[in-house]
This record gives sequence, structure tokens and C-alpha cells, in this order.
Amino acid sequence: MKNDLKGIIQNLAAWAHRYRRRLATCAVGLLAFGLGYHVVFGANGLMVYEQKRKEYRQVQEQNRSLQQQNQELEKQNKALKNDAQAIEKEARERLHYARSGEVIYTLPNKPTTTQAPHK
Repeated sequence: MKNDLKGIIQNLAAWAHRYRRRLATCAVGLLAFGLGYHVVFGANGLMVYEQKRKEYRQVQEQNRSLQQQNQELEKQNKALKNDAQAIEKEARERLHYARSGEVIYTLPNKPTTTQAPHK
């Protein structure tokens, strides 16, 4: 039994010595494949990087849109503080104020959904 185990180990060592270049090449190939897989699909890989870049572009666009909206609101705020015409316009539109002698007609809002005609 002891001799059999010793013989198996010697045969295995001799086989590994004969095929050491092939084994090293396979090991390097597996290592390169594993590294390549990690670079593409890993936690900080190319796939995640592209997804984060897409999210970044979307957030940048949303930020630009919100900045424009903020500028519009700031202009409107300044106008309502300083411009009598802007104040009058807002009072007429939102509060339905009228000058003396004017009559305001309020129309019902249009329905937002289109309904199919009944048959």
C-alpha cells in the first residue's frame, strides 16, 4: 500500500515534469480568461461603467432642464415683484380679476382624455 502510494506520487510528479509547459500555458490562459471576465463583467467592469455613464448623462440632462426651469421661475418672480403689467396679467389669469366695466367669461376645461363615440 505504501509503495503503491509512493509510486503514484512519483508517476504524477514525472507526468507533471514532462507536461510543465503545457500546464503553465493552460494556467496562464485560465488566469487571462478570468481576468478578462472580471474586467468586462466584474463589479467595476466595463458593463457597469457604461451603465453608470448612461445614468450620468441622464442626470446631467435632468440638471440642465431643472436649471432652465429655475431661471424661468426666477425671471417670473422678478417680474411679479417689479413689473406692474406682469402682476396684472397674473391677477387676471389666475384670480379672474377684471377692470371696472369688464365681464369675464369662464369656459369649462376641455376633457383631457378623448372618448370614443358611443354606438
